Formats: sequence, structure tokens, C-alpha cells
Amino acid sequence: MTRHKYTNNLINETSPYLLQHAHNPVNWYAWNDETLALAKKEKKLILISIGYAACHWCHVMEHESFEDSTVANIMNQNFINIKVDREERPDVDQIYINAVQLMTGSAGWPLNCIALPDGRPVWGATYLPKENWKSALQQIIKLYKENPEKIEEYATQLTAGVQESGLVTLNTSEKKYSVIELDTVVENWKKYMDTDLGGSAGAPKFPMPNNYQFLLRYAVQHNDKQMLDYVNTTLTNMAYGGLYDQVGGGFSRYSVDAKWHIPHFEKMLYDNGQLVSLYANAYLVTKNPLYKQIVYETTAFVERELMDKTGAFYSSLDADSKDEKGELEEGVFYVWKIEELKSILKNDFDLFAEYYNIKDAYKWENETYHLNRIATDDKIFENFQISKEDLSKKAATWKETLLKAREQKDRPRLDDKILTSWNALMLKGYVDAYSVFDDGHFLEKALKTANFINKVQHKEDGSLYRNYKDGKSSINAYLIDYATTIDAFINLYEVTLDEKWLHNAKKMTDYCFDHFYDDKSQMFYFTSDNDPQLITRKIETDDNVIPSSNSIMANNLFKLGHYFANPTYAKNADQMLHNVKDKAVQYGGGFSNWLLLYSNYLGKFYEVAIVGKDAKEKLKEFNQKYIPNKLIVGSTTDSKLPLLEYKYSENETTFYVCIDGTCQLPVNETEKAFEQIKVQIE
Repeated sequence: MTRHKYTNNLINETSPYLLQHAHNPVNWYAWNDETLALAKKEKKLILISIGYAACHWCHVMEHESFEDSTVANIMNQNFINIKVDREERPDVDQIYINAVQLMTGSAGWPLNCIALPDGRPVWGATYLPKENWKSALQQIIKLYKENPEKIEEYATQLTAGVQESGLVTLNTSEKKYSVIELDTVVENWKKYMDTDLGGSAGAPKFPMPNNYQFLLRYAVQHNDKQMLDYVNTTLTNMAYGGLYDQVGGGFSRYSVDAKWHIPHFEKMLYDNGQLVSLYANAYLVTKNPLYKQIVYETTAFVERELMDKTGAFYSSLDADSKDEKGELEEGVFYVWKIEELKSILKNDFDLFAEYYNIKDAYKWENETYHLNRIATDDKIFENFQISKEDLSKKAATWKETLLKAREQKDRPRLDDKILTSWNALMLKGYVDAYSVFDDGHFLEKALKTANFINKVQHKEDGSLYRNYKDGKSSINAYLIDYATTIDAFINLYEVTLDEKWLHNAKKMTDYCFDHFYDDKSQMFYFTSDNDPQLITRKIETDDNVIPSSNSIMANNLFKLGHYFANPTYAKNADQMLHNVKDKAVQYGGGFSNWLLLYSNYLGKFYEVAIVGKDAKEKLKEFNQKYIPNKLIVGSTTDSKLPLLEYKYSENETTFYVCIDGTCQLPVNETEKAFEQIKVQIE
């Protein structure tokens, strides 16, 4: 049994990130009512340090500062020190990252913020080297002792700034949506696009799945070949680059360079779930076999490395693992030395080196290489006189061989907490993969995840838990958990026609109206009214790598308004979009999920009802075409859903293509249903 010199209060937590700090000499506490009460009682400043398990610079700062007893002594004597896992507590992270952004103009993780005993922020920074960190702390301690009124005044001003930033007001102007306006959004966006390499211009490059979902839809509906080329360039280069794990499948969080070559090596569930959806939809448009391969390899990675026995999925794999000296180093699990590759691949090395770009110009560090593709298959065929079939077989063998070899290395640390919202994103990925590829394996995994959320994370009062770890659910869910789960359940209904999922989505939506809704703005707060109040209650609207909780909710309300003929839902979706429209028009890249909703108000939006004993088989046929401006409703028996009433017949399976409940003539063949639908917007 390992003996530790230090143990602090985090030893009682379940978060892997918090537990990583449980043996620091810093006397860390978790964020809870007792800790906050202690700060007030002792009249001490609060030092809030926020990060997550897969965060490389969080580990660096821990090693340099938080494991140092001299630093710990300063922190312990003068502060109540609170460690926060931002993935467990995004509500806390939102507030203090906002404060640091206001103070410094930028922010990231590790996020360090000092606050008054009542939680109002007064100072903040991200990673600081040890001496800089000590100096900053000593200056703040001095100021708090000698000039507390100055700190009090600044805290009052900064807290007001945090409370005012991101405020959403009800937009009462006339609602107008136009093709011209959407075209302008995309035209302005082009200034930030890298049309040669894909993604955004410059570095670092993040895979922003929702951006490309919108741009893919825009390209198809507006018949914009240039935009479709840009999306395909992005998706191809992400799949060929080092951002994608060429051996084991799955995507890292971002690439540090402009060529997608060297990633920041942590792998997050939320990225991979959304990218499965994106590549599945892109395959539907292009039929590019590379996209299908990415879907299958990414889901294989998720199942192999992130799947829990419950069928739910863990949060992430760390960027760091131990090198030959036993020291933590970023990316060491994924990179290779030439001698290793030659030993493993033998006579195939030259072909492999050409295929995966093992060249000095692309060397990383410490004489190691990270696999990425530049040469096309055609060029490889030409240079090595090898057939397409033989190259494909060799590539599969290389992956299998290297995966086994890699298993001998020290594995990246696993964050094995299970988060409801991230699992909902992965669930949706499986649903989309099933819809496109009609592979029962994907549906099986989708149902297992959905049942986990529905049975384990769902409380009797209709609310959700956010977190699950070691057999225990904890932490009240946030709006993002409800929004993503509602979205995933609607999508699951659309491929199974099991109304249970649709009705569960509606119940959760009504719960959100009861506990998250702001009557003034007609938006939703991020936190429930059942949660302890922080210094402000945020309304999240900006889409990031994960779309904002309000944009997902607005899209949900648009669909549920149709499904249940509910004008309140429909009007609320419209108003929510209208509230953020001016900002969305200015910066499309930060509002792409809102722009998907915007697109629903242009041209026609179809309700496609499929009813009859063969409805599920007809649905599979129907799903082989990319139609973004539609929802699916269907049943194999009689149904009371508004869009299905009086449509069922025992003798035949029928398509009804409708707009706002008004239907065209019923048809029995899938192709004829397609003929009634216009995808492109003129």
C-alpha cells in the first residue's frame, strides 16, 4: 500500500481530477456549501483552481506549484483553497472564467481565480510558473491585509461585470429571417476559413463539429459547391492528420499547428460523439468511403477505451502518459521512433513511411514521429506499384499490429466519470451512424446508452443527475444535460419509432420550463432553481465545441412544437432565435447551432409521417438520403400523436409528406415521397 506524505479533503471525492490532487501538500477542499461557509467563518480569501483530468497544463502547474511545500505553505496559511473539476461543475467554471476574461482579455485552463469569502472574484490567471505564482499570491495577500477596501471595491465592480456579461434581453422587434441574411453570415464567415487546409485560419485548429454540420447543410440547401468543397477539405484533412489517431481511431481535442498534424493529445468523449454524427451525415451527402471508415474506427475506439460495463461512456483520456523513465510526458503513448517502426513493420516500413509521412520534415520531438497522411492513395499506387485492394489490406494489418505494440506502452490516464450530456452526444452519434449505415450494432449501443440515462440518471421527480462514478449518481444536472438528452431522445425516436423516447423528451422539456426558464427573456438558465445560488445565474447562448444549452433547447422546442402541435413550444423556439439573431449574424462561427434553427425558417420544413406495418423498413430506405429540413414521425400501429392521427391503415404502409400538418397526397413508395420534398432553398 502506497504511503503518502500528504492527504487533503479531496480524498473523499470521486472526480479523477480532484483525486489527482488529493495528496498535494496544498490543503484543497471541494466546492460545496461547507467549504464556502468555512471561508466566511475564517474571513479568508478563496483560491479557486479549476481544471480537468485530461488537461496537460493543469498537470504541469500541479507538479511545479501544488506539489511544492513552500507554495503550499503560502496557500494554506492565507486562503481557503478549492479545486474544481470543470466537467463536473460547469456552472462554477462559467462564472470564474467569465471573470478572468473580463480581467485579462482571455482565459483557459488551469483557471486560477481568487475571490472574497463570499465568492466575488478579485484576481485571476491561467497557468503561471512557480515563482510568478508565488509572487502574485504574495501581492494579493499584502493588498488584502493592508487595503481591503480597495479589493472590496474591485470585487463589486467585477461581479457587476460578470452579472451583466451575456445578459439576454427579449427582442420585441419584428421577426424576419431571409436567405440574403444567411448568405451574408456565411460570406462574412469565409474570412476566417482556411480553404487550403480546412478548419479555421491559422493555429491552433479545433474540430468544431457543429460548424461543419451547419456548413454541410448550407452547402447542400444552397447548392454551394465551393462551401461543400471546403467542408470536404476540412473533414478529409482532419481524418488524414495527426488530430485523428491513425492507429486506434478517435480524435484528439485540437491540433497545435495549422496542418492538423500534431494534436494536443487528450481525447474527449464529446468531440468523438459529435464527430461520429458529422462524418455519418457527410457520408450521406458524399458517399465518401473515408467518412464511413472514420465512423466505424471512432466508435471502435470509444467502445474499446471509454465504454463502461453499464453501456455508458467515460469522459476522456489524458494527453500524458509515462515515458521510459517513468515521467509523465504528453503524447508519448501515440508517437513512434523510426527504430520501433522498422522493428515492428519489417519489409513494409518504406511503404508505411510513405503512407504515413514518416519524414524528417514532419518529425515531432525527441526523435519521434506522429502518423499523418498527406500522399493520396493514387500517388501511393503509382510509386509502389500496389493495387488499391492490397494497400487497403496492408493498412488494416499495420493498424492492428501497431495497436498491439502500443498496448505494451504505459496507457494515458483515464477520466472514468460518466457525464450525462457527453453521453447524450455519444448516443446521438450512434443514432446518426445507425440511421446512415443501417448497422444494428450502432442501434444496440444507442439503446444501451439511452437506457442508462433513462434509468440510472433519471430521478423520480423527473430531474436528471449530471454525474455517475463508482456506481453512484451525483450532482444535479444542468440545462446542457437536459438539452442534449432531449435532442438525443428525439433522434432515437426518429430511428426506432418508439414513442417512449419522444414522450420522455417532452417530460424533460416541461421540467426545464418549470425549473430553468426565465420569463423575462424567454430563455433558459444554465442552473436549476433547485441549486444553491452562485454570484449570478447564467444564460448560455454562444455555441462552442459543444453547442450552447439554449441553442439545443431552441432546436428541441422547434421539433417538439411540430410533434405535439404545441404552439407554446413553437413560439418559444422562434423567440429564442430572435433574441440572439443579431449576434449570430455578426459571428456565424460562434452561433452555428442557432443557424441550423434559422435554416428551418427558410424554404419548407417537412413533417414526414410513415405509417403501416412496414414503416420501419420504409424508414431505413428513406434515411438513405440527406434531407436536413425534415422531421420523422411514424408507427407500425395506430397512434394518437397529432401528426399520425387517422393515418394508419392495416393494409398498406404509407408516406405522408406534410408542412405544418397540411399533407400532400399519400404515397406508398419511398422514391415518390422523395419527389414531394424539396431540399434546396431558392
